[in-house]
Amino acid sequence: MSRRVLKIFTPPTVPEGQGAQVIRIIGNNHLRSLNPFMMLDHAFVKLPAGFPDHPHRGFETVSYLLKGSFYHEDSKGFSGHLQPGDIQWMTAGKGVMHAEMPGSWDELTSGFQLWINLQAKFKMVEPQYQEIKKDLIPEAKQNGVLVRVIAGEALGVKGPIYTRTPAFFLDVKLDENSEFLQRIPLKWNSICYVYEGQGQFGGQNANQHQVVHLDINDKEEVLKVKTGTQKCHFIMIAGEPIDEPFVQHGPFVMNTKEEIQQAFQDYYEQKNGFEGAHSWKSKIQNLSKKRQ
Repeated sequence: MSRRVLKIFTPPTVPEGQGAQVIRIIGNNHLRSLNPFMMLDHAFVKLPAGFPDHPHRGFETVSYLLKGSFYHEDSKGFSGHLQPGDIQWMTAGKGVMHAEMPGSWDELTSGFQLWINLQAKFKMVEPQYQEIKKDLIPEAKQNGVLVRVIAGEALGVKGPIYTRTPAFFLDVKLDENSEFLQRIPLKWNSICYVYEGQGQFGGQNANQHQVVHLDINDKEEVLKVKTGTQKCHFIMIAGEPIDEPFVQHGPFVMNTKEEIQQAFQDYYEQKNGFEGAHSWKSKIQNLSKKRQ
């Protein structure tokens, strides 16, 4: 038995930021959102493209780098330089300005960014930043299976990331002719996204760049993934839904339209978390202006 698959689909590639291209895994016509997840992108970018200065409020962002290098800088004084395998987890909370830029004009940077909603009681907390280097992310190995446990638990290994919203984030690699069993708590939303190879999820085949949407109403907790003659490299995202209304508009995720309007007003008036927003300029956005 295995957790039932609702559907398998190929997500669209869309423009994002300043000249970047992303595969929009969550936030498309197939899957508008997946409570508590608002968006998930598989990004491909090199300079001069990137994600220059912009605001956020009301949710958390998770960036996981696969290839290349990636810079982060925000208005609260946090900065980072991600290398392959590194994780950045930012709580926007009441408000933050930030920028994210690739580190090369020649080498393509690729990775994932996930948006996780926050409960109403956490939406206006002070911004926070966690950066976890590759060597500090635990790995679980078993019979041709390698799991990097970013958040949650797999094969008895727990991830290092603190999440205000209970969630799993796993990077899983299966060799040929291997099998992986993963418990997903009942009533949690979950997907898998294959970024290399192909595999069988709950008895259904999924190929590279396809999304496997699992059934939240199934009574089976365990997902079974198998491979045949090809390896399979995928991420699994799972989370406990937040039982609250939400409204997303641009860079803000709040509970009501009025709160969205207030977020825009606070940003324009530079208050309630956006103090100095208009005068703050990141240094890293200049990476796109002059080739080194």
